[in-house]
Amino acid sequence: MSEILQEALKLVEGFIYPNEVEIYWSVLIAVYPYITGLVAGAFIVASLERIFNVKEVKPTYRLSLLTALAFLLTAPLPLIAHLGHPERAFEIMFTPNTSSAMAMFGFVYAWYLLVVLLIEIYFDYRRDIVEWAKTKKGLRGIIYKILTLGDYDVSEQAVKRDEKIVNVITIIGLPSAAFLHGYVGFIFGSVKANPWWSSPLMPIIFLFSAMVSGIALVLVIYVLGSYLRGSKPDEKCVDKLASYLLYSYILDLGLEFMEIGHIFYTREEGFEAIVRLINEKIFFSFVIVQMVLGAIVPVILIVLAKSFKSLKRRVPVYTLASLLTLVGVFAMRWNVVIGGQILSKTFRGFSYYIMPLFGAESASIAMAIMAVPFIILYILVKVLPPWEEKVPS
Repeated sequence: MSEILQEALKLVEGFIYPNEVEIYWSVLIAVYPYITGLVAGAFIVASLERIFNVKEVKPTYRLSLLTALAFLLTAPLPLIAHLGHPERAFEIMFTPNTSSAMAMFGFVYAWYLLVVLLIEIYFDYRRDIVEWAKTKKGLRGIIYKILTLGDYDVSEQAVKRDEKIVNVITIIGLPSAAFLHGYVGFIFGSVKANPWWSSPLMPIIFLFSAMVSGIALVLVIYVLGSYLRGSKPDEKCVDKLASYLLYSYILDLGLEFMEIGHIFYTREEGFEAIVRLINEKIFFSFVIVQMVLGAIVPVILIVLAKSFKSLKRRVPVYTLASLLTLVGVFAMRWNVVIGGQILSKTFRGFSYYIMPLFGAESASIAMAIMAVPFIILYILVKVLPPWEEKVPS
């Protein structure tokens, strides 16, 4: 790490403060808001069918819930890996600091996991779990018997009760999902000394980018998962998801341009420094990856695909657009976290960040953490199948 710091020191430009030479928030801190955004976005997709009665996206309802759970279980890993002493993570529960937004998020996380996701998934699957507990044998049967929690009542009255509970939890969960990810934007937006972060729009931008990434993730998993099962994805469902992806992206891009305008009118000196930051330091990640490949190209692809008469021809184009969207949203997280630290608070210089390939807080650790939720999701899908089985005609 000292060698990397020395190399970064050689690349420092202009006038910076001594404590800005080292970038304290590494790639892992960029991964963290990316994962929480996927959680919030996936839950919002689930709420489309449950709350807003969008029947076209019903095939993705349970898959969205399981996706949100898989990524939520992984969300603390980047923060824990970033800590010098990971065992201290439990201190936010045992000795909470109520004045710290970061510390209080531990309780937001626990609320969303225990009260929202787990309860909604349990009651939505409860009838199926009871049926599986009666029919499945061996280890799977034992797992389902445990998951019943001893409640085998699947009468019509019990099923209606479960439906009511799921509806209430989804209504509670929607603002909880917004708060879960919006708080990350609040943390950045509250840093007044940094013009790249300091904006009242930052929580809203993070929320809309979460919607964009969550819709894209569910679309990709649903399409690829369907083909891996030897089934065809519901084309109307994919088309509707792509429509919501397009609407969310347009709103997100509008908010980002509003943020740039806000910075220009309130922080003229800071705005000039940001222009230099984009042109000289993060041009590739911001302009090429985030704006062009991750935003403009997906929007164009979706608009072009909408002109196809055949829904079947649209699906692969939507999938490609969604994959590019996921890359673009991660680039946005990278540019906010890393770019905001490269820009010196003097507005007259730039630090430099070198991401190691191996070791603590390296690219390999970040990629390993990103792979974990997909492994968890694979297990969840095997235990709690989210697919709607079609009855042969």
